[in-house]
Amino acid sequence: MSKFDWFWKAMGSTAERNNKKSKGIVAQAHALIAGYEQYSDAQIAEAVRRTVVNGEIQKKPEFLALLTVASTRTLGMTPFEVQNQAVLRLLEGDVIQMATGEGKTLVGAMAATGFALTGKRVHVITVNNYLAARDAEWMRPLVEFFGLSVASVTEASSREDRVSAYRSDIVYAPVAEIGFDHLRDNQITHRSQIVQLPADVALVDEADSVLVDEALVPLVLAGSKPGEQATGQITEAVSHLVEGKDYTIDSDRRNVFLTDNGAAKVEKSLGIDSLYSDENIGTILVRVNLALHAKALLIRDVHYIVQDGKIDLVDASRGRVAELQRWPDGLQAAVEAKEGLDVSEGGRILDSITLQALMRRYPLVCGMTGTAVEATDQLHQFYDLGVSTIERAKPLQRFDEADRIYATMDDKFKALVREIAYIHSTGQPVLVGTHDVAESEALAEALESQGITVNVLNAKNDEEEARIVAEAGDLGRVTVSTQMAGRGTDIRLGGADESDRDAVVKLGGLAVIGTARHRTARLDNQLRGRAGRQGDPGLSLFFVSLEDDIVTAGGAGEQITAQPDENGQIDTKRVRDFIAHCQRVTEGQLLEIHAQTWKYNQLLADHRAIIDERRNTLLDTNRAWEELAQRSPERATELKASGINQEVLEQAAREIMLFHLDDEWSEHLAHMDEVRESIHLRAIARETPLTEYHRIAVREFKDLANRAVEQAVETFNSVLIDAAGAHMADAGWKRPSATWTYMVSDNPLSGGGNSVISGIANIFR
Repeated sequence: MSKFDWFWKAMGSTAERNNKKSKGIVAQAHALIAGYEQYSDAQIAEAVRRTVVNGEIQKKPEFLALLTVASTRTLGMTPFEVQNQAVLRLLEGDVIQMATGEGKTLVGAMAATGFALTGKRVHVITVNNYLAARDAEWMRPLVEFFGLSVASVTEASSREDRVSAYRSDIVYAPVAEIGFDHLRDNQITHRSQIVQLPADVALVDEADSVLVDEALVPLVLAGSKPGEQATGQITEAVSHLVEGKDYTIDSDRRNVFLTDNGAAKVEKSLGIDSLYSDENIGTILVRVNLALHAKALLIRDVHYIVQDGKIDLVDASRGRVAELQRWPDGLQAAVEAKEGLDVSEGGRILDSITLQALMRRYPLVCGMTGTAVEATDQLHQFYDLGVSTIERAKPLQRFDEADRIYATMDDKFKALVREIAYIHSTGQPVLVGTHDVAESEALAEALESQGITVNVLNAKNDEEEARIVAEAGDLGRVTVSTQMAGRGTDIRLGGADESDRDAVVKLGGLAVIGTARHRTARLDNQLRGRAGRQGDPGLSLFFVSLEDDIVTAGGAGEQITAQPDENGQIDTKRVRDFIAHCQRVTEGQLLEIHAQTWKYNQLLADHRAIIDERRNTLLDTNRAWEELAQRSPERATELKASGINQEVLEQAAREIMLFHLDDEWSEHLAHMDEVRESIHLRAIARETPLTEYHRIAVREFKDLANRAVEQAVETFNSVLIDAAGAHMADAGWKRPSATWTYMVSDNPLSGGGNSVISGIANIFR
């Protein structure tokens, strides 16, 4: 028995007690509903406010009952008891697990309204722009019923729209947009320029995706400055290298290594003596390795797609375009060169923050998802969040069939096509979840060759995903989708209008088929949960082969032998147990990678908090002028004697101090990035990489503050300051003329996880 078993048992007992208590409160609330239905709208709004005392809900049964009546009146949606239980657990700060189709959108809106009624500003964080805009408008009548304001922020929102939206009581927005606005606000030089106001609560939809799967993805604000790019000559040289002879790939296909023969070939092509000379090792060798990674490990239509003359990354956990994401500049340029595209401009990183660090800025975080229990460890370890499982309103009627296991991927693919064709022949709708774009298109092509019409939903046409997914339950429909595309869109039996519902129910409901197991059971359960909505019948079935990634990675070094039948199928308990073992191994690997990467990120997050505090002090006080005047009294006396308004002088000092603070922070991020890329080499010298990284980070950060102040004093003494302020640009101290935002993919390979802990040059950050 694990020494931590007592802890998780205690956690489970606490969750059970909380849920039992919540059920009692909900039962009391539902007993009160009939009485409140006689109230006028104004009486309900007033009664709700009386349940809140000093920012806390004191009368929870009354509060829930009144919210329920308001929901019925404004939205025509009366929440089930389990939905009200979920609202209560959200208000207590839990992550709730609710099955697909059980009404999380209404639950989130009710909880957000509840928080707002206690005086808290709420950010409801969605997984994409479509859901942010849709849900804000859908739930608007409920929010406004209580005199509260609601708005959405999307990628298309203008600056003016954002300023207005962030001043609402409830703001719906994708996590990336919230993060990018935070980074842009960290570049302002006067408080009046602020776009985003602080929020008290983050209510996260699809919480496992945001808080776990993508937690370590850095959001980046970059400024115009030419960056290093992989040259066409290097790409050409690398393109002729042969695997096994000129380079090797490790067993889990996450890292690639030049052989002596390959190095010699590249040196000859580039006309240089040695890749490993002092003059080449930090420049040309790095770019050669980038080009080699682009060639050998990043596969078109699996890890990225090419459309409209540019590279779009594919999110491995969803199988769809990762909006606004790109790889670090060198790797991005290497892939663009490999595909013969225009190489995008590099840039200087002005600021960066991981989603995990962003979420930890909120005083209270809670969330909703269909698969939280499997992420309990991560949610507790990294956010100190508890998980509450909410029962279904109606019993689950879905049949989860045992996996069908095959010896080879070819055998599995043929069996997949046969099974889908058979189910389709009965008229039962089928939703197939694939792992990448290439697989979805190959499967669709095979099905269409048999005369089966297929709706394909993958990273190439995700703009239509809501419409396609909404129709996936229609009679005779076959939908082939990359993993979890369309999350947040309800799949109703018989189509979006449910016109053929009875016929589909008789056929067994929606059949969900997975083309392979994922590296975590949570992703499997996300796909499985698309069937069996609100007591509907349904079927789920996964196909697995012994050549799948999960088996080769999780079972590395282990041999399994079994005799397949004439179709290549294997049906033994030993093989099933082995597949389950492989998945547990890969889940453990992902958790360990997350834990290790968190330790690298945490110190920078602590440094960021110090920088943020310093920035706020400079913005909100006259500290900048005081410090500069103290360090350079003669210059301060001269400026005051010139008759310049004191407010102008204080703003000039503020701009000078902020410029150099931001400049040094940008340099610090770049330097620590370089350190992190090479820190694994410390292990060769018998030093602990993480300890050494922390030592360097602390030393460098200590110097940062001193340099920023010293340079600010120099600028203060030399720059022209007149009635118009400080002429920074004229002195060469100019902020970037253009900025852009993107997400750095920490997970460019299908294996998942962050590769900073191993691999040549650790170029994936």
